[in-house]
Amino acid sequence: MAELVKFQRREFLGAAGVFLGAQALLGREQARAANPGFYPDVEIELYARRDRVTIFPDSQTPVWRYAGQLLKGPANTLSYVNDSYLGPTLRFVRGQKVRVHLHNELAEPTITHWHGLHVPMAADGRPSQAIGNGQTYVYEFEVLNRASMNFYHPHTHEATAIQLYRGLAGLIVVEDEEERGLELPSGDYEILLAIQDRVFNKDRQFNYGADMNESMFGFYGDQILVNGQINYQFDVETRAYRFRIVNASNARIYKLAWNDGTPLTVIGVDGGLLNQPEKRPYVMLAPSERVDLWVDFSGQSIGSKLSMQSLRFAGLVPEMAQAMNQDDELQKNDSFKIFTASVTRLVNESQRLPERLSKVKPLESAKVENPNQPIPIGLGMGHMRLTLNGRVYGQDGFLPYERVRVNSLQRIDIFHDHGGMGMMSMMSMGHPIHLHGQPFQILKRSFSGNEVAYATIKDGFIDSGYKDTVLVAPGERIEIIKPFDDFVGQFMYHCHNVEHEDMGMMREFNVE
Repeated sequence: MAELVKFQRREFLGAAGVFLGAQALLGREQARAANPGFYPDVEIELYARRDRVTIFPDSQTPVWRYAGQLLKGPANTLSYVNDSYLGPTLRFVRGQKVRVHLHNELAEPTITHWHGLHVPMAADGRPSQAIGNGQTYVYEFEVLNRASMNFYHPHTHEATAIQLYRGLAGLIVVEDEEERGLELPSGDYEILLAIQDRVFNKDRQFNYGADMNESMFGFYGDQILVNGQINYQFDVETRAYRFRIVNASNARIYKLAWNDGTPLTVIGVDGGLLNQPEKRPYVMLAPSERVDLWVDFSGQSIGSKLSMQSLRFAGLVPEMAQAMNQDDELQKNDSFKIFTASVTRLVNESQRLPERLSKVKPLESAKVENPNQPIPIGLGMGHMRLTLNGRVYGQDGFLPYERVRVNSLQRIDIFHDHGGMGMMSMMSMGHPIHLHGQPFQILKRSFSGNEVAYATIKDGFIDSGYKDTVLVAPGERIEIIKPFDDFVGQFMYHCHNVEHEDMGMMREFNVE
């Protein structure tokens, strides 16, 4: 594979004539110390550092990774994924008070975001909170989320993509009494899976870079990794399992399906369990989205295998982007295997899938504060420019509709704002839009466009649960309702194709 060129975003933004004022945002908030009046149930030291790991048996790969140490709390709070560069898995319980000391041992600024957690602004991991080498940032928050799987990753302005790609990521599991009462598969029968893609050079090192055009569409790897490993496979027994999957890739979207055509049994999404299980032929999973699957190997014969694959799809990546691929890359919407489960042990006992999973009540549309004036999030792709509502991060301060009253429920409409026909419309692609803070609910999807392409993805959207990220396909308009409870301050919303985020496709709500 040809050596990829490291893309300098500041040069690009200047050439495109875009003013960010981004450096005024970086470093505005300095390293933060512990509050002596906060009494944590859980306390963790977390380090962002360089390391080397074995991904291929004949070499070691330099990575950036999180390492942790539990200072206080239950013994299962912190655990590691075997043979992986992923950071420690953090297991919290709803209602716990948590303190995390983030130590930056890297040669550049970084900050960590607790993706999916509903926390105060000071604990959210904003770009302006980035700390330099040798500094420490202390996060303090109460776990307010219901049971769910989330993850943590950098949120450093103009550097999120490269820092995530180099390995800075880890999983978060939140438990609560409702979920514990269901007695779902746990321990060895709860499998956490983080899917990523990478490019390796001839020396088996991570190879990251993008020219201007590639950054418009996001950076794609030619190797699929699960939990930091290539050709991921594991053994299972003839019983029920819980597979909890996060798309931790920079830009790649997956169309998850079993290789034998068995429907996927979905029990949860980003914000936790659904009220009842749903069967789907496949599930679309965009960057930062999560899906919780019930997988039953009962009745399978010893030696049988079941593989999760990503099926081919259309309509989310422009043909222009496909044409730019290297000859030996995975196509951006191609079919390929992700991981394989091999049945190796016969057992006679297994849990049964509950008919009812949760009793969570939906958000009430009647209580929306702005039913006739929804907050717009217009997704723009201009000439070397990616925007939300025509603006980039830090441009023009807060727009009137970005000022939101605390403890309110807001209607938000997300749509493609390319102005109709022409080249920009042809470049339109799917965007995973992530809103910080509390999860939201999807009210409605409407579509106008290429029906043939849309038919390859439309049955894979799980819209019935609580979400914090939603994939918006070209031609779609999505209506959501989102609460802004508990905390005042600035909370981001952005595209979670992290190359897009770094190019400025990010804004903030000012909750006041």
